[in-house]
Amino acid sequence: MKKMILMSATLMLAACDEQDKNTSDQKASTQQAMPLIIAHRGASALRPEHTLAAYQKAIDDGADFIEPDLVATQDGYLIARHENEIGSTTNIASLPQFASRKTTKVIDGTELNGWFTEDLSLNELKQLKARERIADIRPDNTRYNDLYEIPTLEQIIDLAEQHYKKTGKVIGLYIETKHPTYFQNKNLALEDRLLKTLAQHHYTREIAPIYLQSFEVNNLKYMSDQLKQHRSVKHAKIIQLYDEKKMSPADLAGATQYASMATAAGLKNVASYADGVGPSKDYIIDNNAQVTSFVKDAHAVGLKVHPYTFRPENQFLNSALKCPGAAKLRCVTGAEKELSLFFKAGVDGVFADDPALARQALTKYINAQTNR
Repeated sequence: MKKMILMSATLMLAACDEQDKNTSDQKASTQQAMPLIIAHRGASALRPEHTLAAYQKAIDDGADFIEPDLVATQDGYLIARHENEIGSTTNIASLPQFASRKTTKVIDGTELNGWFTEDLSLNELKQLKARERIADIRPDNTRYNDLYEIPTLEQIIDLAEQHYKKTGKVIGLYIETKHPTYFQNKNLALEDRLLKTLAQHHYTREIAPIYLQSFEVNNLKYMSDQLKQHRSVKHAKIIQLYDEKKMSPADLAGATQYASMATAAGLKNVASYADGVGPSKDYIIDNNAQVTSFVKDAHAVGLKVHPYTFRPENQFLNSALKCPGAAKLRCVTGAEKELSLFFKAGVDGVFADDPALARQALTKYINAQTNR
């Protein structure tokens, strides 16, 4: 009898343990299903983009990830700028010592006149200060002009790591390589430098979630292969970005348009080397305000979907969502409605210029779903 009671109790405990495990798994699944808030170039609606101040503001405002775009310096360092041409995002045009460096180049088929990171050493770039890129839309951000330097990837990692050490909260890094083929042709390839840097830091090697993204294809395939072979950053994920549908990745020379990469067959091919996709918003909700099959098709082949870019000003909202007023007016209600539409469409994350607003919109959406 005692053996039977003991066996019964053991089975009950095992059942309880299994129930607890299932409950835990369900909670984990729910947490994993929560859309990510990705701070697009930091909290760029509130601070000049790609500065430590913008990244810190994003962290403070509840972002899950911060997004550095990477370009290379003349001496091979990786720094955070949206483009390698920096005339519009720094004070370089006002500094006489760099006047002779102004030049004209063709970057991915577009002729640009200005100053380029690959023509400047890191020490020279550290003499510059960041400025607001779209001052006409975000005039309040100009009060921060000339206050912040251009950060390196190392500094951004350190910022996230120090926050983790102080608070215990892990902030992911969502890193984009800009113009990778162009930099390869300049003998300044970004990929190995990036992977080596991530592998050198305990935070990025072992703790923080990492996404690596690009509008090109071959560099993503290369990094995917490197991660499989060496696993130096074992948890890094690959994201294929999508530009305008009629455009082609710069490294494919017009052979493949993004539109064909967005079909069910195209997404299946992307899934052979990537873990997710980063489309512009119109791939998911078209110009007629209709939800497309993009999210469904991407999920069917195991791809996460993280669309860009959610911005709070009238300038960037669909006409049906705009608030009365000027293009530069912040329209919180319209921005929240837009985000809610995409959460409803099933996206796995959003690139937002104002992470606090995106977090608020997500909370409201979840509460509304819970109370239905």
